[in-house]
Amino acid sequence: MNRIGLDSNSQFRLFAWLGRAAVANMLALLICAGVYAQKQEPKKVEANVPASTSTHELTAADLEPFLDGLMPAQLERENIAGAVISVVKDGKLLFAKGYGYADVEKRRPVTADATLFRPGSISKLFTWTAVMQLVEQKKLDLDKDVNGYIDFTIPPDYGKPVTLRDIMTHTAGFEETARDLIVADAQHLIPMDQYLKQRLPKRIFPPFTVPAYSNYATTLAGYIVQRVSGKPFEQYVAENIFAPLEMKHTTFVEPLPAELSPL
Repeated sequence: MNRIGLDSNSQFRLFAWLGRAAVANMLALLICAGVYAQKQEPKKVEANVPASTSTHELTAADLEPFLDGLMPAQLERENIAGAVISVVKDGKLLFAKGYGYADVEKRRPVTADATLFRPGSISKLFTWTAVMQLVEQKKLDLDKDVNGYIDFTIPPDYGKPVTLRDIMTHTAGFEETARDLIVADAQHLIPMDQYLKQRLPKRIFPPFTVPAYSNYATTLAGYIVQRVSGKPFEQYVAENIFAPLEMKHTTFVEPLPAELSPL
């Protein structure tokens, strides 16, 4: 097959003709449709009366078959060992079920009421709650320079200090880094204050201007809770958040306490 070449002027004329032809055909269709519509005799339309006005309330029986069909395939596709799905409705647990394995080698399945998962970034919710508890007690000020709460100095770059309000809105301006954020075993764990002092990142944005997710800043907030409360962070959260909420299987203690490690 030979390919026919067109110069730019020929291409322009061809496209222009195609465009006019398309518009003409469209107008013709619209005119025909209008004529056809005018010839139709009006018909009486009867109002559809709904058979029932009641609404179906979501139940666990609705959720289970849906999630049973969804979760196994999703876990396999994302290469995830196991997960728990919990659905809360009107402040009450409506549905909870585990999928996959808590221990792949031993083929131990995930169970909703026993398998433990690492809190990950959900830790931030507990950290913010702890901060606000101390704010309500007048022990912390969201707009005060955090250097007043710690035993090392964060340089006042851009002429402004870092505040807890900056930290809790992810606008402290810190460069994000994952170095030493996660360790493979307990032997490599280092104290919170040592981590903060040795891994101080650069501030690359003026405070309270650019949202920039920062795990370091959240750790700094946890350290402030620890210093102001006079208790280790994990102990403060356990006594003031987990215990009142009866979260008996939740902890920040590493390694896991003996009573939780089998889970």
